[in-house]
Amino acid sequence: MEVQRELSEIIRTEIKDPRIHPMTTVVSVDVTPDLKYCKAYVSVLGDEEAAAATIRGLKSAVGYVRRELARRVNLRNTPEITFVLDQSIEYGVHMSHLIDEVTKDLKEEDGEDSPEE
Repeated sequence: MEVQRELSEIIRTEIKDPRIHPMTTVVSVDVTPDLKYCKAYVSVLGDEEAAAATIRGLKSAVGYVRRELARRVNLRNTPEITFVLDQSIEYGVHMSHLIDEVTKDLKEEDGEDSPEE
């Protein structure tokens, strides 16, 4: 969606707030049908403190982000933006690491049980 792409671009290139982590991604955007409200789900590649600081930085820059969005995207209404922390990517990475550890352990057990020829 165009709103998601533009929000990503604005966050990446326009906002100079040091609280906003450089590895911040707009994962998805939900815009109401009347275009009055927008929930932007963002993911931050970092610790919880970096994620919390990024959300605070985005909330303080929401007026600027909204003006930039209105300038870039031709919509009847410019939606009020709410930033929500989305931890699904982080969760997926964590689960992937857990799976890798289990499969590594299983391979090591198989290697110990079977005699090498």
